[in-house]
This record gives sequence, structure tokens and C-alpha cells, in this order.
Amino acid sequence: MGTWIILAVLAGIVLYGISLYNRLVKLRQMAGEGWSGIDVQLKRRADLIPNLLETVKGYMTHERELLEEVTRLRGQAVSNSNGSPEQRAGIEGALSGALGRLMAVAENYPDLKANENFKEFQEALEETENEISMSRRYYNGSVRNLNVAVESFPSNLIANRFGFVKAEYFEIENDADRAVPNVKF
Repeated sequence: MGTWIILAVLAGIVLYGISLYNRLVKLRQMAGEGWSGIDVQLKRRADLIPNLLETVKGYMTHERELLEEVTRLRGQAVSNSNGSPEQRAGIEGALSGALGRLMAVAENYPDLKANENFKEFQEALEETENEISMSRRYYNGSVRNLNVAVESFPSNLIANRFGFVKAEYFEIENDADRAVPNVKF
């Protein structure tokens, strides 16, 4: 009778271990899916930029440095598409800042703002930025869940045994983007 109890306890422990392992696999897959969503949106944004710049070039003759900076940062973002989330966040944050400056400067060109192509690219870029933000939230939530499971007892025993590691968050690197705007009346 005692042997059956020991076997039942061991079977329960093994089944619990399998359950923890499967949970870790699921969480790792969700983080991978989240990163894939970010990657798709970042590629979409990178694909929009050359057409936007072509539309803008004819109007913004005095903004050559800004256009060159956006082009350079886009090139860096595309060439670093296999980088870690931390590396990608730095480059993508700089690109977002440059695109924001480009859109702010575009306000000084009424003919450009009236151009239909520019309006379409501006709307597509805004939609893509919103998608990147949503994808980043999903990814970071998935990473949080994975990291908690990797560090929590008893799942950390299974995680360490089978090589599950914490994932990196995709965070904004630019302190100016995090700052609360100063509003004066």
C-alpha cells in the first residue's frame, strides 16, 4: 500500500513538472510572437520612409540635414533588424525622434501639408506608430510573464534545468520621450 502512495506522489510531481515545462514553453512562444509583431511593424515603418522622403524632398529644400538623418537612421534600423530588443529600441527610438522632427518641420510648408501623397504617408505612418505601440505593449507583457515564471519557485527549477532564460523588454531609450511635458499657462 505504501509503495502505491509513493508512486502516486512521484507521478503527481512528474505531471506537475511537465505542466510547468509546458507553461514555460507557452510563455516563451508568446514572447516570440510579440517580438514578431513588433518586427513586422518596424519593417512596415521602414518601408514607408523612402516614399515619404521622396514626397517631402521637393518641398523641404532647406531641411537637407534632417532628411539625411532620417535616411541614415532608417538604414541603421534596417541593417540592425536581427539585433536584440535593447539594440533595436535605441535605433528605433532615434528614428522615431527624427520622424517626429520631420513631421514638425512639415508644418512650416503649407503646400506640403496639402499634398495628398504626404497626407496618405502621414496617416500610414501614424497608424504604424500606433501598431508599434500596441505590439510593444503585448510583447512587454509576454516578456513580463515569461520572466516571472523563469524567476519564480518552483518553475525556476524547470527553467534552469531546460535552459529557459529571461527575455529583454523593448523599451524607449530616449529620456526626452519619457519626460512629462512642461505645460505653462
